[in-house]
Amino acid sequence: MRIRAAGIDDVGTVALLFDAYRQFYGQQADLALARHFIGARLPRGESVVLLAEDESGEPLGFCQMYPTFCSVEAAAIYVLYDLFVSPDRRRHGVGRALMRSAEARAQADGMTRIDLATAKSNTTAQSLYESMGWRRDEQFHTYSKQVRPPGSPPSHERPLIRQDDI
Repeated sequence: MRIRAAGIDDVGTVALLFDAYRQFYGQQADLALARHFIGARLPRGESVVLLAEDESGEPLGFCQMYPTFCSVEAAAIYVLYDLFVSPDRRRHGVGRALMRSAEARAQADGMTRIDLATAKSNTTAQSLYESMGWRRDEQFHTYSKQVRPPGSPPSHERPLIRQDDI
């Protein structure tokens, strides 16, 4: 098995895995959306995608991390948002190898830590993370709020705050 950073030439391969990942989390199959999303992230450096392949170059899985910051620590961190292994390749150490590669990449990139979240029902992933020394956050609750429908284009014409709101 080989794990490497995906580049622009890998968008199609990663998009196939990303589409399967989204379906795992209950989304409709949409390869065009997956290709567009991954194709927009990589050239801008908005994410780091690590791609696992077998000896023949067949894709096994991927992880995607987004660079961001921790204000409390005043430091750069990664958010590991996506980890996916093809169903027929699970239980062969691919996920563990991707996690180790993500940790090495974060260290090489000068990140202070990596954060991740997973579905409460994804106990398989939780077992992997905990076996590798990751600790569940018991201090903070995570919240989210939808501010526009998924898939709708952002409106860059409107100001974030109107004068009347002040």
